[in-house]
Amino acid sequence: MSGNESRVQAIHQITNREPTVVQQTEPLGKIWACDVFNLAKMEEALSKTAYKAVKKTVETGAPLEPSIAEVVAAGMKEWAIAKGAKFFSHIFYPMTNITAEKHDGFIITSSEGNAITEFSGSLLIKGEPDGSSFPNGSLRMTNSARGYTAWDPTSPAYIMHTDNGATLMIPSVFMSWTGEALDKKIPLLRSNAAMSKAGQKVLALMGETEVARLNSSCGAEQEYFLVDANFANARPDLLLTGRTLFGAPAAKGQQFDDHYFGAIPARVQIFMQDFEDQLYRLGIPAKTHHNEVAPGQFEIAPYYESANVAADHQQLMMTLMKATAKKHGFLCLLHEKPFAGINGSGKHVNWSVGNATQGNLLDPGKTPHDNLNFLLFCGAVIRGVHKFGPLLRAVIATASNDHRLGANEAPPAIMSVYLGDQLEKVFKDIKDGKVVASTSGGEMDLGLSQILKFERDPGDRNRTSPFAFTGNRFEFRAVGSSQSVSGPLVAMNTMLADSLNWIAEKLEAELSKGVTQADAVVAVLKVLMDEHGNAVFGGDGYSAEWHEKAVSERGLKNIPTTADALPALREASVIELFKNTGVLSPVELESRFEVYAEQYILAIEVEAKVVVDMAKTAIYPAVMNYLSDLGVANASMADLEIEIDDTVMKTVALEVNAMMAAVSKLDKAIAQHDFASTEEHMQFMANDIRSLMDEVRLHADTLETEVDDALWPLPKYREMLFIK
Repeated sequence: MSGNESRVQAIHQITNREPTVVQQTEPLGKIWACDVFNLAKMEEALSKTAYKAVKKTVETGAPLEPSIAEVVAAGMKEWAIAKGAKFFSHIFYPMTNITAEKHDGFIITSSEGNAITEFSGSLLIKGEPDGSSFPNGSLRMTNSARGYTAWDPTSPAYIMHTDNGATLMIPSVFMSWTGEALDKKIPLLRSNAAMSKAGQKVLALMGETEVARLNSSCGAEQEYFLVDANFANARPDLLLTGRTLFGAPAAKGQQFDDHYFGAIPARVQIFMQDFEDQLYRLGIPAKTHHNEVAPGQFEIAPYYESANVAADHQQLMMTLMKATAKKHGFLCLLHEKPFAGINGSGKHVNWSVGNATQGNLLDPGKTPHDNLNFLLFCGAVIRGVHKFGPLLRAVIATASNDHRLGANEAPPAIMSVYLGDQLEKVFKDIKDGKVVASTSGGEMDLGLSQILKFERDPGDRNRTSPFAFTGNRFEFRAVGSSQSVSGPLVAMNTMLADSLNWIAEKLEAELSKGVTQADAVVAVLKVLMDEHGNAVFGGDGYSAEWHEKAVSERGLKNIPTTADALPALREASVIELFKNTGVLSPVELESRFEVYAEQYILAIEVEAKVVVDMAKTAIYPAVMNYLSDLGVANASMADLEIEIDDTVMKTVALEVNAMMAAVSKLDKAIAQHDFASTEEHMQFMANDIRSLMDEVRLHADTLETEVDDALWPLPKYREMLFIK
């Protein structure tokens, strides 16, 4: 198609789209977890001995005997076949932020030509995909290809239904033949174990006699955009990079604040209903959905779950979201900044820790100044964020998230902790060597008799903080919408483990002096706040004043890009952190630096190539056609001896020449590969390549506002964001 024919056709197809038939949903009680082989299903399918063994493994992390795996495999197979499954797959989570699957049939044949179903304990326990074809950071060479997947009993298997049938999906870890972690699940499980061990040590010192295994929990608020597929298919940049590399802003964006929490468009509501019904069948507790700030942007938030299961569910949610959107004629965009100039998308990770005996250890209760366990665990978080702020920035560092961090809808690239007025005062008092009663939020009274009074929270919320306390958990707001939550959870669990070990050592020393527990806790936390209190900040994280003072007065680091952030994975303190806690060996950590650095470089390189291609083959021809039309029109006016203003023609000619000059510079820069180090290559992509891309875009977006709308070849922001 030439000119804007694709745009005209897309608008026609959207506006004449047949209304989607609304399907009647089944009751939640009927569909909840109906496709999950959870403990309830296991109790029905397994022997009492096998069920108790698996339950113990799930609840305490106890090892599972191979003989039990045989029983589980038999029960799982019969359950899956009864649900229509002919295939099974170990599903695992390589270092790509997406899932991987290798499907195998239950079928085996006999010499007589018959076919039977088989699924043994050994097949359940172990699979064997290629270990060199996934990102591995030089842990595997092409000639050393063996890799293993292994069943994770603590995350339930489930049935994935598609138009092509049903498949039994078995959540698994992924490792090399030599035993190194090639995935995101192994470090998450290790980090949780390290945090539990350290936390149990602290609780024992606090006089707790029964201390169950600690677990971290996660609830991730997922933001996303929906764009009609007719528009998306006419945008090579959206299809190849997930974001618009060109696009002038629409006259109306989000400036009226009228989209946030507004009425959900009917077509989107139908998509959400379909999507969430699928989530419920898979035991994923979708809790909230609503319009987000930007036009075309939405959010879904699940109820919290144990971190390992939540991470698996988050990956499954992203897969289902894209597939379901396609069924409804949308492209689901999980990119952190798909449209310039309007709100980007994050994935706020709500994180807490607790156990069956002490409950949520980040719940302050009514009197946090008296809750010594809470004060210790909250203090451990403060120390972790201050000591390992660069690590937290590194684990949310991607080419796409760089567009969002530090902008006015996302937390800055400076890691700080927001506690709220009440808790900030408690920890300030501790730093000053005293503990006084904390204040409550008071009663909310509007003076209206028909409005019931209620207790106000003791502190306001702070949307500018990257790491904010929100009542009984911390919210890591800087995580990107397209990311796996596993990396951030690993970092948070591991830094907490390190801080709890530090606290245990200090606490033991104080208690040996014969002081009371309360005095020992205050003494330890005073030292902690003296050394790490600079991370606590309750003001405006977007302000220029904070950016200046955070660095100059508090010694915090401002890390604006992934190129600046990823080298933190090579810092001695971070290497020691992961080594001492047993979460990642130095070799495994280095592999992650290499993988993420390569992904960053490749992501920007692909974007740059798409910019060059679109500028040359789509935008330039359209502009030249317009100039040709203007030239003919000017010549006609000259024949009639009518003087015409040629300002537009000159402006367009100057802009298209400037755009093509920038394209030429960008094309040459892309070809440069002689870099002394990976760090130098990343800095080149962050600074030189991205600057040249921005230069091309500046001229192209100006041309979009000057060229005849009938000739512009790309769907515009006003169309993609507002035509549903």
